Amino acid sequence: MKGIRFFRSIQVKLIIIYVLLILIAMQLIGVYFISTMKTSLTSTFTKNMNEQANLLSEFAAQTLASKPDKTADASGQQTTEEDLNMLVRSLFSINEAEIQVLDAAGKVLATSVQAHQSYIGKKNTSLAVSRALQGIRDNEEDVIDEDNVRKKIIAKPVINGDKIVGAVYLVASMKDLYQTVDRINRIFMSGMIFALGLTGVLGVLLAHTITNPIKGLTRQAAAVAEGRFNQQVPVLGDDEIGRLSEVFNDMTMRLRDALSANEEEKDKISSILANMSDGVVAADEHGIVMITNRRAEEMLREDSCQGCRLNELFGMEEEKLAGLLNGNEKAAVIHHHIHPGSEDEDELMRVTFTPIRRRDKGISGTIAVLQDVTEQERLEQSRREFVANVSHELRTPLTTIKSYTEALDDGAMEEQELGQRFVGVIRNETERMIRLVTDLLHLSRLDSNQAPLRRQQTGVHEMLEEVADRFSFQLRSKSIRAEVHVEKGIDTILLDRDQIDQVFDNLVSNAIKYTLDGGKIVISARRLDTAAIAISVKDTGIGIPKKDLNRIFERFYRVDKARSRNMGGTGLGLSIAREIVKAHGGSISLDSELNEGTTVTVLLPALIEDGEPV
Repeated sequence: MKGIRFFRSIQVKLIIIYVLLILIAMQLIGVYFISTMKTSLTSTFTKNMNEQANLLSEFAAQTLASKPDKTADASGQQTTEEDLNMLVRSLFSINEAEIQVLDAAGKVLATSVQAHQSYIGKKNTSLAVSRALQGIRDNEEDVIDEDNVRKKIIAKPVINGDKIVGAVYLVASMKDLYQTVDRINRIFMSGMIFALGLTGVLGVLLAHTITNPIKGLTRQAAAVAEGRFNQQVPVLGDDEIGRLSEVFNDMTMRLRDALSANEEEKDKISSILANMSDGVVAADEHGIVMITNRRAEEMLREDSCQGCRLNELFGMEEEKLAGLLNGNEKAAVIHHHIHPGSEDEDELMRVTFTPIRRRDKGISGTIAVLQDVTEQERLEQSRREFVANVSHELRTPLTTIKSYTEALDDGAMEEQELGQRFVGVIRNETERMIRLVTDLLHLSRLDSNQAPLRRQQTGVHEMLEEVADRFSFQLRSKSIRAEVHVEKGIDTILLDRDQIDQVFDNLVSNAIKYTLDGGKIVISARRLDTAAIAISVKDTGIGIPKKDLNRIFERFYRVDKARSRNMGGTGLGLSIAREIVKAHGGSISLDSELNEGTTVTVLLPALIEDGEPV
């Protein structure tokens, strides 16, 4: 694998390309040069042999033309042969060449090689000689002898006038020619090897100048991929690579700025999501939750929602969820049970679905926004109940007044006793409506902060004793004992005496109403560690069921509606008491056991004259 990676390197590829280009160029040049040189040498060698053969043919023509006939004496024949031998040996001395002069019959008359003197008088049967004796002038042959030496054979006819009187036969070795060609080949190969080595070195240097900046760009690209944007690629020139380095550095800076801005936006979005009062759940196109914020996990009582399906997370049927995701409906209200089986502790959440759309991809996900509407629904329910209760409370006395007025109009006024009784009923119902309207106006002023507190220093023991004294007649009529206990160290407290008196009058009045004859009511005050004073009204009455304790301070709420109305209550006393205590910066709570009694505790901050804690 390392070898394969090595050959995939740009530097190696460039070097190989340079070397191959030089090698191919030199091979082409070498083949052309050597081929041309060889052809030229061979042509020169052949031309030289032809010139010598032609010259010898002219000289031999004169000698052969003067050759004596067969009838002549032997001395004449011998003289002709000696002349030809002398001519061949003295005039033509080609290295390693043999020159023969033949007569018209093809017999050797003279030879330039001393060792071949035995050939004289013998017939030369070479094809070239035969062709020459026939008058053909261009007779050339290339042969390789038994010593593996290449030789050139040329045969020329010897013509005297129009008559062929003999032939000239030349055999020359081409060994020196081919040795010259081999030396040139070796010189050329050595030069080519040297050139290739030099080209390789120059290729390495040239490739290094190209690949080094590329390696720098590669390292910087890897650093950018790892999030390190501080490094810069060195710009080594004004060429294409230098321009690429400049562009890459500029791209790195722009990418760093873009990622920084993206991170800032991501942090902002994360901060917004984390601190939103609404829950946010993001899911992919398959309904799998990808992202949730902290508020959504708190509302859904889940440690982690990622990987859950939306229908399982929201407890919806898949058909309903599909309808919401497809846009048939925008929002749905779901019930979330904090403790299964406890209907009173259900939470209501409105879930609004918004599809995530991407260009050219359609819907790629869903954003679900969760809003806790439990309190809103409770307030709406309270408003509806309030309107119904007010309507009911007003309708009952108005109906009674109307009935008794019609009775008086029909003649009941003529009977004095009956008329006075009817007028008394009308007066009582009218006073009841006045009390109801007065309480409503009082609540309205408290809700709108139009009932300013007129704080003053008030003695706690004196205030509670006066409360008990105001109800002394009712207490004696039902034989109920009232006790007042104030802890030592509690002297005065800063509060609005009139409004606090209304609170405790209401609490003591309720205690007397729901305590049986012979019971007991205890009014006590004690100091708490939290710089507050706790004032309690405890009775031994009929008590309140557990299921009604959470709603006992709601407006018009009655545990026993018929009995409370008959006792003259409007159902607003405890609501007014709570609002007054809240206006003082305190709180009110109620603890009760059925058929054992009820304890109402008011916590008031112990303030001095300037409003600071004691």
